[in-house]
Amino acid sequence: MKEEQRLLLLHSSSLFFPPQGVKLSYGTAGFRADASILKSTVHRVGILAALRSLKTQSVVGLMITASHNKVTDNGVKIVDPSGGMLTQEWEPFADQLASAQTPEAFLSLITEFVEKEKIPLDGVQSAEILLGRDTRPSGESLLEAAKQGISSIHGAIALDLGILTTPQLHWMVRARNKGMKATEPAYFEQISSSFRCLVDLIPNETKSSKMDNTVVVDGADGVGGEKLEVLKSMLTSLVIEVRNTGKGGGLLNDGVGADYVQKEKVVPRGFCSNDVGLRCASLDGDADRLVYFSVPTSSSRKIDLVDGDKILSLFALFIKEQLSILTKEGTEKLDNSYHARLGVIQTAYANGASTDYLKQSGLEVIFTPTGVKHLHEKAAQFDIGIYFEANGHGTILFSESWLSLLEARNNELGLASEGSEQQKAALRLLSVSKLINQAVGDALSCLLLVEVILQHKGWSIHKWNELYQDLPSRQLKVKVVDRTAVATTNAETVAISPPGIQEAIDAETAKYPKGRCFIRPSGTEDVIRVYAEASTQEAADSLAGSVAKIVDRFLGFSSSQQ
Repeated sequence: MKEEQRLLLLHSSSLFFPPQGVKLSYGTAGFRADASILKSTVHRVGILAALRSLKTQSVVGLMITASHNKVTDNGVKIVDPSGGMLTQEWEPFADQLASAQTPEAFLSLITEFVEKEKIPLDGVQSAEILLGRDTRPSGESLLEAAKQGISSIHGAIALDLGILTTPQLHWMVRARNKGMKATEPAYFEQISSSFRCLVDLIPNETKSSKMDNTVVVDGADGVGGEKLEVLKSMLTSLVIEVRNTGKGGGLLNDGVGADYVQKEKVVPRGFCSNDVGLRCASLDGDADRLVYFSVPTSSSRKIDLVDGDKILSLFALFIKEQLSILTKEGTEKLDNSYHARLGVIQTAYANGASTDYLKQSGLEVIFTPTGVKHLHEKAAQFDIGIYFEANGHGTILFSESWLSLLEARNNELGLASEGSEQQKAALRLLSVSKLINQAVGDALSCLLLVEVILQHKGWSIHKWNELYQDLPSRQLKVKVVDRTAVATTNAETVAISPPGIQEAIDAETAKYPKGRCFIRPSGTEDVIRVYAEASTQEAADSLAGSVAKIVDRFLGFSSSQQ
């Protein structure tokens, strides 16, 4: 490393002191904490983003957001060149960088890492980082800290894109590295035109049915509500009424948003008994999660929740339907390569009723450990991979090779049988691949896809919600001496240590009709999480309580004193 670069890094890091006694850890969501202690961390992540861009010789992103956390929190994360999350291999270095206590220790870490990773830090290579932030008041000053970090690496340029949803930034990084136009208007144009194309392909018999084309959306008083106001003006055949846009003085994520609605199962602020029967949806604070709900009665705040599992089911049914039309054998024998391998990816937290329904519908269902990274990675192994978590975060991935085949097939059909059902199916699948955000879960693009599929099928929210009945469930946390004492396998559904604990859980679960239960260690605190399902709420509560006692017996504080 040149002396000039060393001095620049030393000077820059001396301006930002890490908070004493605070150890932050880079996870799926990047770094998150109270905004007042984040400046030093964000500054250092700016440097990390510049190094990542130099290493990959690609554009990377840096997003300032704390998603569904309270407004006084904030966070920072890096978007890799693919549009996905920062590679896990770099996470330990991010942790070390954030917690280095002196400028000298900080510089030493960077010097060692640059050498190990062979990063060209000679000022000859350029690096480009796209910056975005959500609507939190603390975002502006944290963004300035990130810019100062980036500018302390020779050849690194920060491009401030202003206030964005997290998925928009992921989309733009992916688009930029694919040589496409990577601006906010380009994002809006792509998803709105794909939506219009899918609307044009709705069967005539459904078009004539009098389906309600209005959806009322809770914007969580965040960036999603703001962006939806822009998007809705570009759409035909869909009326979007946005509430909690952030403009009415409401507080971000306070009694609003997808996280609140999914967990509490009550109407968000701004919704009331007058909304009985309406199709409603809720975004989270940075618009990467989406859930739907309806208000069943004016006498209660309770809602009928339509969660990520149901969104997954709707998407999977539609894709499967289009694939079966596309590969229907008519007069010609179809090449096997057009038969896409469609995979549905869930975690053990997916409701058992949804998994049963998907399997009974003839879909291939694969389980992965908890976390978007695992889901995304597994979905990418299919021609078409669909993943969702119950919290409303998910997307659809199309492999490049299968999309090329689909383009070719669409061109063939255009010449041989334009306007045929097969060609319409090919066009629908191509449009879905452009509408959906393949970089990450995106509440805005998923909202449009849900809406157009409901129109295509002529379904109300009630008909959709009746696909299957969720099994009652209960989640508990048990404080333990050492969470690492629990090791799991089979996508976290089976505990292989401590010895004997899984047998005890199985024996308890067998007592309950439709019983299912698993335990897993928390990633952040010394607790073991218990998830239980059964045929009634009372039984699910009882099973969770019994298994919590088993965990306490094996691993709790009382067990350590025996």
